[in-house]
Amino acid sequence: MKINLFQLASLLLLTIAAGCGQTPEIATKHVSPSDSLAINEERIALDFPYTETEIDRQLRKRIGSLTAEEKAEMERRNWLEYKIINGEKRYFSRAALNLQLLRDFHYNRAGRDSAEASLPEIIHRKSHTASIIRASETEAKPVLPVNMTISYTLTVLPDAVPPGETVRCWLPWPREDHPRQGNVKFISASPGDFLIAPDSAVHRTIYLEAKAEKGKPVVFNTSFSLEPRGQYFDPGKISNLPYDTASLLYRKYTAEQFPHICFTEEVKRLADSIAGEEGNAFDVYRKIYLWFTDNIPWAGAQEYSLMSNIPEYVIQNRRGDCGMQTFLLMSMLRYKGIPVRWQSGWKVPPDGKNLHDWCEVYFEGTGWIPADISYGLQYSDDRKVREFYISGIDSYRLIISKGVAGSLWPEKTFIRSEPFDFQRGEVEWKWGNLYFDKWDYEMEIKYDK
Repeated sequence: MKINLFQLASLLLLTIAAGCGQTPEIATKHVSPSDSLAINEERIALDFPYTETEIDRQLRKRIGSLTAEEKAEMERRNWLEYKIINGEKRYFSRAALNLQLLRDFHYNRAGRDSAEASLPEIIHRKSHTASIIRASETEAKPVLPVNMTISYTLTVLPDAVPPGETVRCWLPWPREDHPRQGNVKFISASPGDFLIAPDSAVHRTIYLEAKAEKGKPVVFNTSFSLEPRGQYFDPGKISNLPYDTASLLYRKYTAEQFPHICFTEEVKRLADSIAGEEGNAFDVYRKIYLWFTDNIPWAGAQEYSLMSNIPEYVIQNRRGDCGMQTFLLMSMLRYKGIPVRWQSGWKVPPDGKNLHDWCEVYFEGTGWIPADISYGLQYSDDRKVREFYISGIDSYRLIISKGVAGSLWPEKTFIRSEPFDFQRGEVEWKWGNLYFDKWDYEMEIKYDK
């Protein structure tokens, strides 16, 4: 590949940082309070686009007509989420869908579970995870590799940037430092030169640049192949040795990481009420995991950049998407002295690809075990299959991030569209960040037989 001087300088910085075991701070252009407020107001308006008339139309299609009293009650509970923007009630982009999900969870749980259990993706998942359990009877090592080729495209809308200006783009790239993800092979990247971040980076990216042309979209594309694997730890074989509380690992992964991994009074009170007097680390974790299954349904989330404290939001509203649930789980486990670290990227099963967040929990004497809190329990009479995602993970994962709020490589100048996670990509030009409404993304997957 060709590397220009700017990329070479960035590569040298990466090498120095990796050799020192350091991750430099996020470098962003100074944003004044007024600019920050304007950015937030614009993002909130995009997340809450619907008028009352529009949301009523959506509700009729999804759940039928609500009386004024019923609708007011749903709003009081914040099941039907809205904000007052410029004196007008505006509803969240996923408000109607979320209300349907919440009503099904609380009022029709049996029917919801029965319908979900019959979905092709869920049937495939249960069969696949049962195979992982069988393949892991003698040793909890990565098993059942799935060979796949992925093409990822990010398209900046025409005239989002003036013609002749350089568009800077960071796309997701698979990690090569995890035993569950192997045989990563570069296939292509366009346009022009590129720079792949090292595995020492929190978020693995491939960086590209292109010149904008009048009336034309700016298209960035990468393709690669990889071989993700599943893994399962039999709960009966997980060690619960005392933690080395003086170790760097323990201190790092039981610490708060503001704003979304935090030990607020509500987080501490909830974790203590669930754990009770239990002293076994794995049993504490299992109790907390099962509490989520009974109390926190999945629901679509606002953009994380708009949320001040995700764990508190999940506790107060009793719902959250995969990342929100993971932030609360991590906050509770770290508060209880159980090391846990973030992992994210995409779930990539046939016909079920999507952005996804999960984590890994550390047990002394065993090591890191995968944990997917939002997948919850599976529909099975076999306890190992039912509780698979408490100590296992499937082979259909694309791992991109090993933490939150890391630097991008090379450094991004302006505040990111998603300042905590990295899955979709990031884009900017010399005068500012390009938010999600200025570009689209698409992933295509081919599974090798």
